[in-house]
Parts: sequence; structure tokens; C-alpha cells
Amino acid sequence: MKKGKVILAGAGPGDAELITLKLQKALALAEVIISDRLVNPDIIKQNANPLAKLVLAGKQGFNDASLQQHEVTALIIQYANEGKNVVRLKGGDVAFFSNVLDELEALKQHDICFEIIPGVTAASGASAYAGFPLTARGFAQGVQFVTFNPNSYYSPEKWKVLATTDDTLIFYMASKNIHYLSELLLRYSRKPSTPLAVIEQATTQQQKIHLTTLQNCQQDFAGINFSSPSLVIIGEVVRLHQSFNWFVADGEGSVFEALKK
Repeated sequence: MKKGKVILAGAGPGDAELITLKLQKALALAEVIISDRLVNPDIIKQNANPLAKLVLAGKQGFNDASLQQHEVTALIIQYANEGKNVVRLKGGDVAFFSNVLDELEALKQHDICFEIIPGVTAASGASAYAGFPLTARGFAQGVQFVTFNPNSYYSPEKWKVLATTDDTLIFYMASKNIHYLSELLLRYSRKPSTPLAVIEQATTQQQKIHLTTLQNCQQDFAGINFSSPSLVIIGEVVRLHQSFNWFVADGEGSVFEALKK
């Protein structure tokens, strides 16, 4: 039997309209769609082939009920070997903090054709819908993307670099450890007045933005459990939110807290 083709695609940060035309076409032709938990279901409802088989892969960190990566990879290979055209949907962009390398290696090993379709990563979506750029003249000339979760370990030298840079810092998977993160950056000499934003469910109608500074993080965020997905952005560009915020969510509305200077 002729093998199928696999498309590894980024579905964006949440807003169902933040997908590419290329992904729209791929979904319309898909016979199997394997989707992560964070993919907006409306993307599939509005664009997918109605006859396509939908497999929900879960992929929620530290949740034992989710499929493990090796199980997801096995499903991709199984359906492709059956001759199916498979779309593997990931939240955000496939190249940012996903397990795409495991899937690419398996596809190569099994001699299965594949294509990669980029998507809007959470950092781009969150900052845009919060009304500030990640780099801006006079605020930040660069940006660094970092994960920070219970399994993360960085050397003291790495923390010194993160604490002393003027770059905007984007921390994925960090909201549950925000107090420890702020403590570490202060310990390694990041300015206490540095602005910090936690953005929940960016680009969706449930978006909420919480603003503080490193020195006030412990007090301002005490007792708050941020919903998933949440992104942490640290740096001077966060100050621009107050001037250029344009997105107002429906329903409960966004939470825009005063930035402490």
C-alpha cells in the first residue's frame, strides 16, 4: 500500500482566525487529524474535511491521562502507513517547545513524506494582543525564548545572563512557578522595577493580562492560579501595554492591573 503524507502544522495561539491559508487547505484535504489539547476546536470545525478522523492527543504537561509522546508518534506512523493523509496539529508554532523532533525522526526512519507548516507562536500572539512589540527601539533590541517548569535546570551562569540582559524574556510553561522565577531573576541582579506580565489564554475571548514588576510579583500574584495556557513576558516593552492595548475580550473582559513602577 502506498504510504500517506504527514503535515506537521502550527495552529496558532488560540484565535481561530490566526491560521495560515496553507493550513486551511491541508485540513480540507486531511483524512486523519491528530490534534493537541491547546488547539482551538473551532479551527477544526470550520476548516477540516468533515469525513476526516479526529484523534485528540491530549499532550497536557504533567497529566498522566494525556497520551505520551511515543504513543502520539506511533499513531502518526500507523495512519501514514495505512496510506492516509495526516495532519498533526500543534498549538502555536511547531518549532517552539514542541516534540516535533521526535516525530520528524520517526517519519524519516519510516520513509514517510512530510511537510512543516509554521504557525503563530504564543509569544507573538500574546504580545500582539496585549498591544506591545517584543522588541522596540529604546526598550529591547532582542528577545529570548525560554521554558521554565519543575523539570527545568539552568546553571548560575545562565541565570546571570538572563538577569543582566536588556532583552525581552519570554518564559513558556512558567506561570505555575512565577514566584520562584521572579526570585531567581532578582537574586541574579535583574532590576527590581522590571515589568512583568502573565497573559492567560492569549488571543481568545478568555484572555486576561496580569501586570506587575519583579519586586512586587510575590505580593501581587499571591494565591493566583493562572489558567493554562499562560505565558510570562518580562522586560521594559511590557510598559507599552498601557499606551497601545487594543484588544478587549467579551464576557468577563480582560484583567488589566496597574503596572507598578
